[in-house]
Amino acid sequence: MKLKDKVAVVTGGAKGIGAEIAKAFASEGAKVVAVDMGEMTYEMENVSFYKLNITDVAGCQKFFDDMVKEYGKIDILVNNAGITRDAMTRKMTDEMWDAVINVNLKGIFNLVRHIGPQMENIGGGSIINISSVVGVFGNIGQANYSATKAGVIGLTKTWAKEFARKGVPVRVNAIAPGYVMTDILKTVPQELLDQFAQMTMLKRLGQPEEIAKVALFLASDDASYITGQTIQADGGMRL
Repeated sequence: MKLKDKVAVVTGGAKGIGAEIAKAFASEGAKVVAVDMGEMTYEMENVSFYKLNITDVAGCQKFFDDMVKEYGKIDILVNNAGITRDAMTRKMTDEMWDAVINVNLKGIFNLVRHIGPQMENIGGGSIINISSVVGVFGNIGQANYSATKAGVIGLTKTWAKEFARKGVPVRVNAIAPGYVMTDILKTVPQELLDQFAQMTMLKRLGQPEEIAKVALFLASDDASYITGQTIQADGGMRL
């Protein structure tokens, strides 16, 4: 029970990678709050649901207050919620740009501004930001998404410095998944999925459970000396 007595928050926790992270944490003893705008796609003991739009500043403040009132603390935060609005730059609208920036960057800030200092106050914690390989290497037609996922890596390094500056073990790390078989990829034609798989050294796509295992490692004391890092869980796409 690597996370026994821990309280964990997972945004985008209703389905996909977020759901697998929530379930992995709960199976290791954590009390997990899955935060999402959509409805839960599963039920599991020790996983509760909180409906929240992370772009809502006042809503995030209320969520934090509710969490502290209910649980007394937050030990682990996984910033997994994110959206895409893909288009070539010349065709990208202001609405497409702003929507992705607001969710993927401002949404993370809205929670960490409260939870990071709280972790300092309780003597430690782990923040895990879900980035993407496109935040490391860029991608055609995803200027907005790539910019936010690169920004997430910058936030990770900054917060790793900020929240540990007083000697408190608040660790902040990022995971940069490659192509993972979530609902988004299930709409992609099989021939493209085969091409994506061939881009990796392992010649296959990832599974949400594999990303969850990386998050579990980073959340646990097994990663007690790791902070400010970005782990690329991509099957060796860019070796």
